Amino acid sequence: MNSSARRARFRAILAGGACLHPASVHDPIAARIATDLGFETAMFAGSIASLAVLGAPDLILVTLSEFAEQARRICRAGAPPLMVDADHGYGNALNVMRTVQELESAGVAALTIEDTDLPRAHGAGEPGLLSLEAGLCKIHAALAAREDPGLVIVARTSAVNLVSLDEAVARTRAYAKTGADALFYTGVTDWAQLAALQAAANGVPLMLGGTPPALADKAKLSAHGVRIALQGHAPSFAAMAAVHATLKALRDGTPPGKLPGLADAALMKAAMREDDYARWTREFLAG
Repeated sequence: MNSSARRARFRAILAGGACLHPASVHDPIAARIATDLGFETAMFAGSIASLAVLGAPDLILVTLSEFAEQARRICRAGAPPLMVDADHGYGNALNVMRTVQELESAGVAALTIEDTDLPRAHGAGEPGLLSLEAGLCKIHAALAAREDPGLVIVARTSAVNLVSLDEAVARTRAYAKTGADALFYTGVTDWAQLAALQAAANGVPLMLGGTPPALADKAKLSAHGVRIALQGHAPSFAAMAAVHATLKALRDGTPPGKLPGLADAALMKAAMREDDYARWTREFLAG
């Protein structure tokens, strides 16, 4: 599936009536497993990029080039239509334009640009928000920078948890008028908040950066205009735990043949697309 087809599929999700949970992926193998399991879409988060690329916490340390290259690897491996967390766009509105260009070239289907004031300034406590004017300029710049109109641009705000619901509603009304394809929220914890945001969005599809237990009803989320709801990034954390457990077992003297929890031959073969490479070898390297 090429980039245009992936973007068309992602737009079909936004235009549909269901709420989907994307697969959280961090590398090509995770992307292929998500595809094989039938996930309709996938998510590559900024926090997971920092973990996968740098082994660092989510402090806006990964660079645009590092992030875009990992996204490119994930897309090239055959990921489901990939949405990426482009954080603050790696700078001001002009940096946002460069971010859109690089991620569009990488093959992503959708990207979020947020209005959090990042990276955190010296002496700052919790992160704050950009002014509404600055946030709007970033979204307008993102929309202007895309060359493929199929690429989905998502305006993201943390106003619910960083400021107030009233501020989130005001920003929703403003971002909905920019032409952004969807609106993404973090910090939504109850149905009343979600209903207020849906009303302000005026039909623009919604996305949630988390699905707390109080909102774990996909049918009800769908009715509130939510088309994408993240479930965290457990696959990356599970992979970390598996690597730790396996290395510890080896260090403690467990023979390799007695290690538990290893991928079996069938999973390895499928994830590596071994049949495809065998076919290409016969077709192009046969004597």
